[in-house]
Amino acid sequence: MNIHEYQAKALLRSYGAPVSDGRIVLRAEEAKTAAGELDGPLWVVKAQIHAGGRGKGSFKEPRAGEGGGVRLARSVEEAAEEAKRMLGQTLVTKQTGPAGKQVNRIYIEDGSGIEKEFYLALLVDRSSSRVSFVCSTEGGMDIEEVAESTPDKILSFSVDPATGYQPFHGRRIAFMLGLSGKQVKQCVALMGTLYQVFLEKDMEMLEINPLILTDGGDLKCLDAKMGFDSNAIYRHADIAELRDVSEEDPKELEASKYDLNYIALDGEIGCMVNGAGLAMATMDIIKLYGAEPANFLDVGGGATKEKVTEAFKIITSDPQVKGILVNIFGGIMRCDVIAEGVVAAVKEVGLQVPLVVRLEGTNVEKGKEIIGQSGLNVIAADDLKDGAEKIVKAVKG
Repeated sequence: MNIHEYQAKALLRSYGAPVSDGRIVLRAEEAKTAAGELDGPLWVVKAQIHAGGRGKGSFKEPRAGEGGGVRLARSVEEAAEEAKRMLGQTLVTKQTGPAGKQVNRIYIEDGSGIEKEFYLALLVDRSSSRVSFVCSTEGGMDIEEVAESTPDKILSFSVDPATGYQPFHGRRIAFMLGLSGKQVKQCVALMGTLYQVFLEKDMEMLEINPLILTDGGDLKCLDAKMGFDSNAIYRHADIAELRDVSEEDPKELEASKYDLNYIALDGEIGCMVNGAGLAMATMDIIKLYGAEPANFLDVGGGATKEKVTEAFKIITSDPQVKGILVNIFGGIMRCDVIAEGVVAAVKEVGLQVPLVVRLEGTNVEKGKEIIGQSGLNVIAADDLKDGAEKIVKAVKG
């Protein structure tokens, strides 16, 4: 689960981390009042969407004016006008894709004098099962670009959970960033604060880009992006309240209601699979045969006929889907249950695209019998290779 920048900064502020003072604007008529509550003389007006690259993005509508989703203003009136221009408009960035995202919230904050910009992130390193710090002197840039062009400017290390964060971790980051004097002490304290909030709130990712050194010589978190472990949200009612469902894919939101593991992708072949590993393998083999998966979908080992029906309806609701591959290995999951769900869904929503079904495992013969007697125009597959070849051929013509 992700939250907006202004929410992330409020959380950091509650832990004592240095962030700029700011106000959230949800309606255009609130903009001038919000900007007037800040000191100035420089205001920063920021579009709030769950995507990076806002400053380098562009709006689809001329009414939004020139510039990306992060703009400077030198008066209360100018800040209010910029906020009004952006509200309700569609912002396109590298991370949103060409469709972009509608801006429903604007954050206005005090401007900061910047001496230097740095990159900082805390992540869960799945290879070591530890929390890792990543930092770079190249703040404000895409870290992927820095990693490719100048990898020597990135420092990454994990923290041993037996000892937890220690001051030497912070000093290591400070020296990498070229800090000195009081800045080293500030860095040690700030890294400890960020590590604490990361653990206590069950985060998966905390990114500060940029972390700045102000013209007064102090460290400040100028931006903040946070992602939380969805499996741990039940332990954090305060974080759950920050969820903005308007930023989520409607199909993913619908899938979450039925406890389905669904992630929308950009391809043309919808996938219904049981088990995350088999789902990944199915996506890989679709790509191997020259097509792209439209989704990741794991119906799980204990799926019911109703869950399978809803899963199928979610796949078919995607206008990009030009074909569907059902790939089930019945261990805990029974093939007949999958078959009943597919038949029920097709009868309810219809079948406008080719459908290939590969069943194997528990009650496989019964499952094939259910589909065979359904009267549906289904292409049967003997194995995963056969299924991938057939669905790609059907979609590509």
